[in-house]
Amino acid sequence: MDAALALFLEHGFEETTVDQVVAAAGISRRSFFRYFGTKEDIVFGDLAEQGPAILEALRERPDDEPIWEALGHAFGVLTTRMSPERGAMIGRLVTTSPALRAAHLEKHLRWQEVLAPEVERRVGTGGAPAGLVGEAIVATVLACLDAASAAWVRQGADGGLDELRRLTYAALTAVRSG
Repeated sequence: MDAALALFLEHGFEETTVDQVVAAAGISRRSFFRYFGTKEDIVFGDLAEQGPAILEALRERPDDEPIWEALGHAFGVLTTRMSPERGAMIGRLVTTSPALRAAHLEKHLRWQEVLAPEVERRVGTGGAPAGLVGEAIVATVLACLDAASAAWVRQGADGGLDELRRLTYAALTAVRSG
């Protein structure tokens, strides 16, 4: 993974071939494909499958906690599963690669599908069609996470990503209240 990430950062994700990755890592193509189905899997690993972990963390939060706070805590599980250095690498790669951006958005759609019913259970539908409110809230939280991540990468991954994420939530609350 480290060899591949270094190549992706140096040469670009799309420009780097699997043959270059296996040569740098000193493994065979067969070994590569035993561990990774695609080049995208090197970057994201099991991150796309973290939706259930986020859902579990959300369910552990008190039902009466404001949804933004509850989701903020729930998404905090991601920072315990990845080093800040790896997060910064992934952030840099996603911002420079259309293929990774598409895979990243697909991951978000899977998370949205998993999280939306629980969000809606907590906040209700307000008379809207079932699914609309939960999906809108989760999509908004994911957009905030993306905005915070992009700012974090632009700042050289200095400081806390969680603080930037909280600032995006606060900005939304201020706009909604104002």
